[in-house]
Amino acid sequence: MSVAFVPEWLKGKAEVNQETIQRLLEENDQLIRCIVEYQNKGRANECVQYQHVLHRNLIYLATIADANPTSPSKPIE
Repeated sequence: MSVAFVPEWLKGKAEVNQETIQRLLEENDQLIRCIVEYQNKGRANECVQYQHVLHRNLIYLATIADANPTSPSKPIE
């Protein structure tokens, strides 16, 4: 299960840090690889669950980015 998917009672209590963001990015990389693999095998219907998790992760990352504006010249480490 995605690290971005947390029960309602835990929402807002998790600390968002570089480690969490990095784990999400790595998970997204793996999800994309799985989606491509299924699509290449002609099994597009089976990759829908991975697309949903990827979408949820991307929305979560976008929400974090919108909530924490940073200078464009400052690289994320």
